[in-house]
Parts: sequence; structure tokens; C-alpha cells
Amino acid sequence: MVTSLDEVFREEWGRVVAGLIGFLGDFDIAEEAAQEAFAIAAERWPRDGYPDNPRAWLMTTARNRAIDRIRRDQTLATKTRLLPMPEVAETTVDATTFPDERLELIFTCCHPALAVEAQVALTLRTLGGLTTDEIARAFLVPEPTMAQRLVRAKRKIKAAAIPFRVPPRHLLPERLVAVLAVIYLIFNEGYGGRGDLAAEALWLGRALVELMPDEPEAHGLLAMMLLHDSRRDARFRDGDLVLLADQDRSLWDTEQIASGRAILDRALALGGRGPYVVQAAIASLHAEDAPDWPQIAALYGELARLTDSPVVELNRAVAVAETDGPEAGLRIVDQLDLEDYRYVHSTRAELLRRLGRREAAGDSYRRALVLTHDNAERRFLERRLAELGAAPGGQ
Repeated sequence: MVTSLDEVFREEWGRVVAGLIGFLGDFDIAEEAAQEAFAIAAERWPRDGYPDNPRAWLMTTARNRAIDRIRRDQTLATKTRLLPMPEVAETTVDATTFPDERLELIFTCCHPALAVEAQVALTLRTLGGLTTDEIARAFLVPEPTMAQRLVRAKRKIKAAAIPFRVPPRHLLPERLVAVLAVIYLIFNEGYGGRGDLAAEALWLGRALVELMPDEPEAHGLLAMMLLHDSRRDARFRDGDLVLLADQDRSLWDTEQIASGRAILDRALALGGRGPYVVQAAIASLHAEDAPDWPQIAALYGELARLTDSPVVELNRAVAVAETDGPEAGLRIVDQLDLEDYRYVHSTRAELLRRLGRREAAGDSYRRALVLTHDNAERRFLERRLAELGAAPGGQ
């Protein structure tokens, strides 16, 4: 039964929190009320049985808890008088009542008054349900630094009275960069194994394309996500990570690949040449039976020019290694200043292994292992070390 509750949390957290923020206008109270509702569910549902509509139950319970808290807090008496107080029965809160709150939440968090990194982090926290530590790792910053950013962002939204809504159409472009980044990072977190987050990102991507049908980067992001997600069933075997070259291609979703490519064609027809369109083009080439590595390397070069990102350079190094050999790829990797980024060390280890430099490869695998929090990645790195005849701890 706990597993079922976990599934409800993964599927409904973002919707419930987004709905509560729209109702309450306060991030902290909304999060606390949602947490209380899920805690009550964890106590009652295994004993009393699961409700027919878990989201409605959670929304009703969370709303009532939030209203009770506001009524009890005398310092928020004014806010209490302003809140609508309908009697909310479980049957009246339907999934179709608030289909767009998640998109509204993203645009609220992505207000230009906030720094872009704060916009992205706040949305990951409230919509994706990621912990502060998980978000800090995604941004490659210490957890206390990220915690401070989140607190400041919430305070700024409250102080500026930023409305919870999708802004007028003429204001959409100024928030697009951050909105795209949010959806991209939610998908990245999901791609590592949390299918609920990947599905959330795909839903948001489709909603954004519907909202901004002439924006090529929105199409590019959706195409990229569909193309990557098409390989979901092949990325793990018995819980273990499977590299792209070793995946069973019969498990790839060919309809999703075709859909992603069609959306990429639409992005290109709109004149798209931005970073998400380029990434979608790279993902499309990866889906070929024989990937065109020189073209992939060239596209990563263009992406590096657009983004000035060392992580993109790391991906370019992998493509260059396929084209010109592991030594050429290693030269790029060794120039990157990403000491605390686990994929630098795992990539370096793979290239060293291919060059036959077993001891150095083992050192890099061990460094990656120290930095890895994902269990499937840990097992993969431990297998690589075992293949080298090296112990995980270096003994």
C-alpha cells in the first residue's frame, strides 16, 4: 500500500501544490498544507482504504488545513477575510477543475523580477516536488546556497504581489527562456528514472506548444523530450543502467520517435536555430540505426557556441571520440572545469578504458562513484570497476 501512496505523491504533488497556490496565493502555506494532506493520507488510506479520487481528497484536505491555519493565526486575520470559503465536498473537486494550474505556476515562478536560476529552482521545488538537495545538485551548487535562493524567491513573489496566472500573450516571450529551462530540468530529473517527472515535463511541453504555437524553441524542446523519452524502456535492464550503444532498439518507441521528428520539422519550418532545436536535431540523429557522429559532433559544436556550457562541451567530447578516437575526446574532457560533476569523471574513465589506461580509468570511475547519488549509476560504475579488476575503494 505504501508503494501506491508513493505513486499518488509522484503523480499528484505538482497538481495539488499548484492548485493550492492559486487558491491561497502563498507558496509556503500551500506547500505545508500539501505536506499535511499527504501525511494524513499516509495514516488513513492504508487503514480506511484509498478514495476513488485521490487528488480530490488531497485538495479538499489540504484546503481545509490551510484555511484552519489561517483562521488560527491572528496575524493573518485580514487574509482570512479575503479568502473564499466555500464548503468543498470531495465530489466537487474534479481533475478537470484545474487542468492548467501547473502552467500557471510555472509562469508565476518565471516572473522577470526573479533571477533566472531562482525561477527555475522555485518551480522545480514547488511543481516537481524535488528536494533542495536535488535541485542544488542539478545546479552544481551547495545545498545552503540553493536554500537561500528559494527563500528569497518566495519572498520576492509575495512582496511584489506577482499574480498566479499565465500572463497576457504579449508578455509571454520575456518569460519563455526560464519556462523552457524549467521544463527541461524537470524532464532531466525524470529521465534519470522518475517517470512521473518525465511525464509531467511532456505534459507541460505540449501545453506550452499549444499556448505558443509559433515559437520554434517550444517545439524544439518538446521534440527533444519525445525523442529521448522514446528510449525509456531500453535505458534500464533489471534496474541497471544500459548505455545507448548497448540498448535493445526493439524497445524504442518508434511512434514517439516519428512524433518527435515531426515536431522538430515544425520547429525548423518556423526558422528555429536555437539551443532546444539543436538538441532535438542531435536526439534525432541518435535515433538512427547508424548515428552520424561527425554531424552530431558538429551540432554539439554549434550548441556549445549558443550556450557556452561546459556540459555541452563534455557531450561534444563524446561525439568527437566516436569520430576521431578516444584520445581526441579526452583532450577536450581534460580542459573542462567541472571537478564536482560526476559525468566528467565517468566520461573520462570510459575514454581511458578504451585507451587501455586501466589504472587511470579506475581512478576516474572511483571519483565518479563518490559523486553519484543514483543507485543505478552506482551499480554501473561498480561493474566497470569490476571489469577493470579494480576495487571501488581503490584497494
